[in-house]
Amino acid sequence: MKFGQRVRALRQEKGLSQRALAAKLSVNFTYLSKIENERLDFGEYPSEDLICRIAVALEVDRDELLILAKKIPVAIRERLFERPDVFRALAKCDDKTLDRLLTHIVPETETKRWTTQKPR
Repeated sequence: MKFGQRVRALRQEKGLSQRALAAKLSVNFTYLSKIENERLDFGEYPSEDLICRIAVALEVDRDELLILAKKIPVAIRERLFERPDVFRALAKCDDKTLDRLLTHIVPETETKRWTTQKPR
């Protein structure tokens, strides 16, 4: 799922109109529409700050939205610099291997969330 599609789906799940969510975010609803339709004038995604505000307003995991927007969350970035060897090894794994590893290190509910909503 793409970032804009996910924002739209989350907004609709909360029963919010674009105008209502835009007001919570202190942005114009036309800007929110451009985000949801992936038609931003400058860049593919909004700023990291706005993505975090969207996550708070929609009560969702901000890391999920950041990753969908192809931005690396701070905690992951810091860990990457601490253990680049591990991340290099993970990058070489195929999806089947990564899914097996994930079942050992993450509770099943979290595993399902991340494996069923891979960014495309």
